[in-house]
Amino acid sequence: MAESAAVEFRIDRRSGVATYLQIVQQTKQALRLGVLEPGDRLPTAREVVEATAINPNTVLKAYRELEREGLVEARRGLGTFVRRTLGTAAEASASDSPLRTELADWARRARSAGLEKDDVSALFTAVLDSTYQPDSRQKPDSTYQPDSRHRGDQDR
Repeated sequence: MAESAAVEFRIDRRSGVATYLQIVQQTKQALRLGVLEPGDRLPTAREVVEATAINPNTVLKAYRELEREGLVEARRGLGTFVRRTLGTAAEASASDSPLRTELADWARRARSAGLEKDDVSALFTAVLDSTYQPDSRQKPDSTYQPDSRHRGDQDR
């Protein structure tokens, strides 16, 4: 029988995000980063409950959602196993990756500049959203400029 994959769920009860969605999001992140690979077994509901003190039905709801999306499959009596990965971030997340090194350096500079984790997250999300807009002609390495096009839409 396969060992449980090295994934530990961390539940933030103050985040405003439903607990089952936090499990789904963390599983997807582990799939993107290569922490979870096809064939890996997710922790059992009992293991997650013991580690996080959440309701077992919440874990099962998260696993059903992941199964509905085709990412995992439940095998009766054996557990829940990864079927496929997401994205190609695994190479970029390797500890010796230039992208990871640059991002880690940037995060350290942001922290040194006094930004809190939530500030960094908001800034990074804004830059990502701006960079990955479907109609964006911005180059990925360009400096972030707030998109003022939508401000006037609210006043109409």
